[in-house]
Amino acid sequence: MKNKPIIVVAGEPNSVFLEIFFKTMKKKIKHPIVLICSIKLLKMQMNYLKYKEKIRIIKYTDLKILNLNNKSINIIDIKYSQKYAFQKVSKKSKNYIKKSFDIAFKIIKLGLANKLINGPVSKKSFLDKKFLGMTEYISHNFSSTNNAMLIFNKDLSVCPLTTHMPIKLVSKSINQNLIKKKVKLIDNFYKKYLGYGPQIAVTGLNPHCESNENNNEDLTIIKPAISYLKNKGYNISGPYSADTIFLKKNRKIYDVIIGMYHDQVLGPLKTLYEYNAINITLGLPFIRISPDHGPNEEMLGKNLSSPLSLINSILFLDKN
Repeated sequence: MKNKPIIVVAGEPNSVFLEIFFKTMKKKIKHPIVLICSIKLLKMQMNYLKYKEKIRIIKYTDLKILNLNNKSINIIDIKYSQKYAFQKVSKKSKNYIKKSFDIAFKIIKLGLANKLINGPVSKKSFLDKKFLGMTEYISHNFSSTNNAMLIFNKDLSVCPLTTHMPIKLVSKSINQNLIKKKVKLIDNFYKKYLGYGPQIAVTGLNPHCESNENNNEDLTIIKPAISYLKNKGYNISGPYSADTIFLKKNRKIYDVIIGMYHDQVLGPLKTLYEYNAINITLGLPFIRISPDHGPNEEMLGKNLSSPLSLINSILFLDKN
């Protein structure tokens, strides 16, 4: 096979993902796309949204010998009961989603593909409590303990040091080694896929990087880690106050802003770029991307959802 396929796990069945997938497939894409999904669900959504396209059912064991293209939707069928379709997101979909991911992981481990996109998944309904998010779930399945969540935009990207973690646990979870690992992953990614070393800014944890407490994490953890990395040749500076780092003049300087917790950096980025960003997991033996939005079940079937994040996800993989 000249171009290994991009594997797409549809994820939560009661989401807007298939709608945006249909819209995305109108783009010219070199790599063949293989969708892992229920064919009954696919046809139901196609009929409802009045989308017409040929469907080709395939088996993952045939990926090595098949000559695939995107003239039809290539689908690996995962059984799913139609009676659960067009309902609220619930744990009824858990086994279906797990089977979809299991097939995708098997394909990658067999070397039949090295690019994965997954549609949004409800963490509350799907994940066990030992996983904070899909980044950790996927990393666990590939025995990867060193990973990072990069919300990528060509003009400005962000990386939360901690991911889907309650705020009360953040201060106890950050340490110098964690900062060093994230920076190295980000720097390697930019050099490998974009051809340059990024300019990285790091936020503080406390407002204005100040604290009246005896232990100020900005001084005892974040600042020493930045000094160490700077001495190692990384283009990094900080800590900066999170309330000003996203100002226009700073956005012109930095490629990546690392924050101490999820909403500290994702809130500003989504305000600036809305859906024009993609979620890339760094530290895996393959490229994994997910559109930077949730299931959005309230919009299911309305045909009004923006496909921009999924388009950007596929086009990024298509050229790398």
